[in-house]
Amino acid sequence: MAKVYSKALRQTIEVDRFIGKIRSTSEGPSVIFIGGIHGNEPAGVLALDRLISFVQNNKISLKGNLYALAGSLWALEHGERYHKQDLNRLWTKDRLLQIQKGEIAIEDKDTIEQIELYKCIKNIITQDEGPFYFIDLHTTSCETSPFIVMNDSLLNRRFTGLYPLPSILGIEEYLEGPVLSYINELGYVAFGFEAGQHDDKSSVDNHFAFCMLSMQFTGLIEKGEIDFEEYYNILSKNSISAQNFFEILYRYKIEPSEDFKMLPGYVNFQRIKKGEKLALSNSKSVIAETSSRIFMPLYQAKGSEGFFAIKRVSLFALKLSAVLRNMGFERLLRYLPGVSYEKQATLKVNRRIARFFTKQFFHLLGYRSIRLNEDYYLMSNREAASRTKEYEEESWFN
Repeated sequence: MAKVYSKALRQTIEVDRFIGKIRSTSEGPSVIFIGGIHGNEPAGVLALDRLISFVQNNKISLKGNLYALAGSLWALEHGERYHKQDLNRLWTKDRLLQIQKGEIAIEDKDTIEQIELYKCIKNIITQDEGPFYFIDLHTTSCETSPFIVMNDSLLNRRFTGLYPLPSILGIEEYLEGPVLSYINELGYVAFGFEAGQHDDKSSVDNHFAFCMLSMQFTGLIEKGEIDFEEYYNILSKNSISAQNFFEILYRYKIEPSEDFKMLPGYVNFQRIKKGEKLALSNSKSVIAETSSRIFMPLYQAKGSEGFFAIKRVSLFALKLSAVLRNMGFERLLRYLPGVSYEKQATLKVNRRIARFFTKQFFHLLGYRSIRLNEDYYLMSNREAASRTKEYEEESWFN
């Protein structure tokens, strides 16, 4: 049990790992919300507490199962992002294998939180039939309008396109071990929602509206159970570039010993120009590499990403990538010079030989890269794991 304080609402609530769970005897989806994986982001937890109370008090009939999970109880209790390790960077294959074997070294509170959260997720997947929807609720240190972040699979794209919100593709290429990447690799619909600034009251309201829409989009509740237009309008009026997709151009990574400070005044999606001074690194200027939009500039003490630069993906590129992926065009990649299969659904790309094929080319086909060294990338296919057939009968799919 943890006491969670919201500066925005000037309210304290007590929550357990399950903020709430409501299981139905009716067949239907399992919708799993996770709030507070970072302890300085209580808005999602407050919204989920409100959501569970709303469903129960209004006796809303569910056609499936609803779960609301708290991410890091220790961090939420202390109002800190994490104890010693970022809980949303720990979901690597090696660590999960250690947890499964009972061999993980428990050196901090974050590992304890991960083990407990992992067991909850595993139990839900084991006991329920699905289809499953995992939604991770977040807020940012900078001023922002709400948006979605996701691994770039056609399944995720199709579902998140229902919301009146911009979506950011491919952030997993720059982050190691987020919980959503672990779940996406299991093949399920999984994405994150960023509702606003940490201590802004509207962030709680945006989270709540988003959860209400999610219950209807997934088919967990019947149409007419909620005022759909009210919640849809809450998000659409607060959104910029609604239903546009953006991709990340580059990330500014903060080194462990670096003294990094963003210059004040930047907000999410703000346009920046090549050469513009954005931040200070050990008192030296950090300059924008290209004209683009700034994304998630860091205005808090803890964090390893100073900012990202993003650009909008054209509708033509989105449609082309969908056509190529559905055709199975990626099967021809092995015949390209400098490209070989490392293992199933993973390519090894020699950057010197295959230099004419940019990362954007592989992105079109559903691949995201991990840099091995100066010469090689490993490219993993996001479509290979997707359990598309498990969602084909859902009302939103066609």
